[in-house]
Amino acid sequence: MGRGKFKGKPTGQRRFSTPEEMIAGSSSRPRTFRREEAAYKEETVEEESGEESEEESEEESEQKRKGTQGLIAIENPNMIKPKNLKARDIDAGKTTELSRREREEIEKQKAHERYMKLQEQGKTEQARKDLERLSLIRQQRAEAAKKREEEKAAKEQKKAEARK
Repeated sequence: MGRGKFKGKPTGQRRFSTPEEMIAGSSSRPRTFRREEAAYKEETVEEESGEESEEESEEESEQKRKGTQGLIAIENPNMIKPKNLKARDIDAGKTTELSRREREEIEKQKAHERYMKLQEQGKTEQARKDLERLSLIRQQRAEAAKKREEEKAAKEQKKAEARK
């Protein structure tokens, strides 16, 4: 009687292949296992031959690529893994170029400092105007102070005359 499309799992009827069958390749194992065994055998032979074979195997693994990857040289910046630099490897003497905005900001600060120095020395137009205004205000205050003193003196004289 048929059980249907699929057979059940074999219970207790497992068949193990012998080492001779595995070497000969006549075992009933899947093909992928055979490939892995062949690769394992090749690796053991290469290890015995020396370091030269390791370099060749690395070159072969780099050359074997899927599809057209081996034919076309692609330089995708997203594919390159970024290198992490350690603090001891960084060159401290190396100067980095500033961006345009950073350069403009630094120039702006320097120009402002120069202007403030000239302002303190009184060499700018605005400083001259400020000094003129300041001298005028001082003159007006001095005149106002003199006027107050004269008025005060006049009041005292009137009081003195009124007492006599």
